[in-house]
Amino acid sequence: MFYIQKGKAKVIVVSKLGKEAVVAILGKDEFVGEQCLAGQNIRIATASAITDCEIMRLEKDAIIKVLEDQPAFSGLFVAHILMRTIRVEADLVDQLFNSSEKRLARALLLLANFGKDGKPEPIIAKVSQETLADMIGTTRSRVSFFMNKFRKLGFISYNGKIEVHSSLLNVVLNDFPHLKNEDGSQVTQE
Repeated sequence: MFYIQKGKAKVIVVSKLGKEAVVAILGKDEFVGEQCLAGQNIRIATASAITDCEIMRLEKDAIIKVLEDQPAFSGLFVAHILMRTIRVEADLVDQLFNSSEKRLARALLLLANFGKDGKPEPIIAKVSQETLADMIGTTRSRVSFFMNKFRKLGFISYNGKIEVHSSLLNVVLNDFPHLKNEDGSQVTQE
């Protein structure tokens, strides 16, 4: 298992036919490879740095001991796992219900840390349009089209680095799919 101390990494899966998909972009204070704790012996994903990174390798036995002996760390680790699960569910809903334009807007906002604790980082590390396309399940040409549209509308600016403006939130928030009960009423969150 690995702990990212600095930088960003992408997690990629590859199909039997060689098609790649970026399933996560991870950053500072995140773990990768935690599936080993559940006994997963075969890695189904590969992580690679997309910026300069400082990454700490953590041995499985050492992590298990710390989880057993340190309740504070155990709490933080469980919170991390739960947040990752919530993110995966949100990504699935995004993929199932949203257009590629909204998926790109959401990906850019997530890369800029909008919605996370702390201050958003409006400048995103250099991420290629190909990587963005892999993240949202579309082509590089569609990403290029939407990036130009977002730039013209003032949602982003870019010249080597992407700067995300909070106004991009409007693309994601308008017409966001809502869950409905069987009777058609809106599901409320407690």
